[in-house]
Amino acid sequence: MRADRKLGFGFALGMLLMAYPLAGHPNLSSQSNQQPSFQEHFPRYRLRPGDVLELNFTFTPEFSQSVIVQPDGYINLRGVGEIRVQDKTTPEVVEVLRAAYGKILRDPAITVELKDFEKPYFVVGGEVAKPGKYDLRGDTTVVEAVTVAGGVTDKSKTSKVLLFRRVSDDWVELKEVDMKRMLRERDLSEDLHLHPGDMILVPKSALSKITRFIPVPTLGLYFNPFPF
Repeated sequence: MRADRKLGFGFALGMLLMAYPLAGHPNLSSQSNQQPSFQEHFPRYRLRPGDVLELNFTFTPEFSQSVIVQPDGYINLRGVGEIRVQDKTTPEVVEVLRAAYGKILRDPAITVELKDFEKPYFVVGGEVAKPGKYDLRGDTTVVEAVTVAGGVTDKSKTSKVLLFRRVSDDWVELKEVDMKRMLRERDLSEDLHLHPGDMILVPKSALSKITRFIPVPTLGLYFNPFPF
């Protein structure tokens, strides 16, 4: 597996800088009840723009169709118009379609097949030999991802590896991973499994303070200068 593009020092610096100004973000504490928990491995795939769906109506085949998720997350459906499906799983889409078509059909029997989709990936930056963007093929953990990226450098702080995960439309969550302890004790039971789009940062030194959640718009502020 190889990196699609090199991220280099700029990526790591942007990630490190991102943690500091947000530590005292005024909205984090007030919205804590609305923040989702850090999810573990084996998640269902969630639809993204550009995905292609094949919709099959068992008893009313005239409504069967192939649709593409538009850039705004909507699909255009025969007979019922536009419905937003971005970030939904295929079972969730089935329920949405049943509700929509239930207004014009009696007990519609619908199946949804994902025909084409965005190739899942993860990103590793900071103090690793080959920082970059990699294909996520099968079940992969943080330690395995760092190994794929060539392993850590001699300047790395492996006791404070950071995992960034988008957990909702509004929030990205940070999780610390103590790779040093896990490898020293030969216990990988706490080695987190990756989701598509996860970003891993191996810092040069431990951050003095990080916040658990980062607003999504702030990510764009720091990542735009460092395309990957």
